[in-house]
Formats: sequence, C-alpha cells, structure tokens
Amino acid sequence: MPAPVLSGPQYLREGLKLVLSPSLRLFVLLPLVINLVLFVGLIYLASHQFSLWVDTLMPSLPDWLSFLSYVLWPIFVVLVVLMVFFTFTMLANVIAAPFNGFLAEKVEVVVRGTDDFPAFSWGELVAMIPRTLSREMRKLGYFLPRAIGLFILSFIPVVNIIAAPLWLLFGVWMMAIQYIDYPADNHKLGWNEMLAWLREKRWQSMSFGGIVYLVLLIPVVNILMMPAAVAGATLFWVRERGAENLVTQR
Repeated sequence: MPAPVLSGPQYLREGLKLVLSPSLRLFVLLPLVINLVLFVGLIYLASHQFSLWVDTLMPSLPDWLSFLSYVLWPIFVVLVVLMVFFTFTMLANVIAAPFNGFLAEKVEVVVRGTDDFPAFSWGELVAMIPRTLSREMRKLGYFLPRAIGLFILSFIPVVNIIAAPLWLLFGVWMMAIQYIDYPADNHKLGWNEMLAWLREKRWQSMSFGGIVYLVLLIPVVNILMMPAAVAGATLFWVRERGAENLVTQR
C-alpha cells in the first residue's frame, strides 16, 4: 500500500486506466456526454459574467489603499474560479449520479473479479435513480450551509482574504466525500458512518480529494477525469476497506 499522503494520485491513475478499458467504456459514455453539455454551458456563462463576479466580490478600497487592488485582484479571481468549479462539479454529479453509482458497481466487479450486483439493464439503472438522487440531496445538505458560510465570509472586508484557502480546503474534503460516497452508498453504508470512516482515513481521503480537485480544475481534462474519479474512489473503497477487514480477521 502506498503512504497515505501519496495514495490519492495512485488511485486516480489506476481509475483512469480502468475507465479507458473496453469493458467499462459503455458505462462511461453517458456521464461523459452529460458532463460535456453542462461544462460547455457553464463556461459560456462564466465567460460573459466572470469580470462582473470578480468586481462584485472585490472590496472597495479608499484611494490611499488603491495599490492593494493589484494584490487582492488575483486572490478574488481564484475565489471566483473555485466557486465556478464547485458549481459545475456539484451540478454534474447530481445529474450524473445514477450513472456514477452504476459505474462504481461495474468498477468494483472488475477489481474484485466477482459480481454480486444485479446485471445491467435500463430498468435497474432507472431503479437506482431515487436512491442516488436522495444521496446527492444529502450531500447538498452537507455542502450548502458550509458553502453559504464561506460565501458570506467572501464579502467581509479584510477577513475575506482567507476565503480562498478555506474554499480550497473545503473543496478537497468535498471531493473525497463526493466520489467515495458512490461505492459506500452501493454497499448501503449510512451517511454519518461514511463520514466517520473518511475521518478515520483522513490523510488518504484528503490525498485523494486533493488530486481529484486539482485535475478537475483543468478545462476539458475534467470531463474525462470525473468518471476516472468514480473509478479511483471505488479502488479506494475496495482496498482501504479490504485492509481493514484483514486487520479485523487477524
């Protein structure tokens, strides 16, 4: 097993190899199309509104402090980028949740070599929609109060300078939650139990969330990396839970 802080890149790299394999391409295609359509629409909107959003968040400075605007402007550009990224990621995952849950099932079958899940059918996929969307709403319920708090913090003069790094840390944690929840939900692990387990695996979780966060910031690349993140998270689940089971058996 890799060191906890290095495990994230390895899981994502192996996840990418899995989603490019012929046996999983079918289950990757639909999430890719959904992400592509949403990404194009959000980029179009952001390209027309980006400067306005930055100017709105930038604090008003007196003339004698105007020189600070050159320092603050890049910080608030980063803040807007992070907020746009969050919006795209959350919307894409809500819409693609049933497909991502099904992809996580199929990745686990490939990794374990055994199939304990129902065979693929459109009826089975439709049956997953209520459960996966309910779980996504639970994620939004966790995400929104904290995001709103950070958003309000972004408008408080002086204090809002720390908003960007806080968004970054929160984003890394949310990426771990977002993707590792798919295999956890497939195994009926409760929301609070899943969060507790991720906290026990804090370094591994933050390592995985961090690398996913980084690659999803790259335009175009992020469209392919979303399915790879689902596959990588499933590898994370299988190996980390498997290691725990081995320790328990001993």
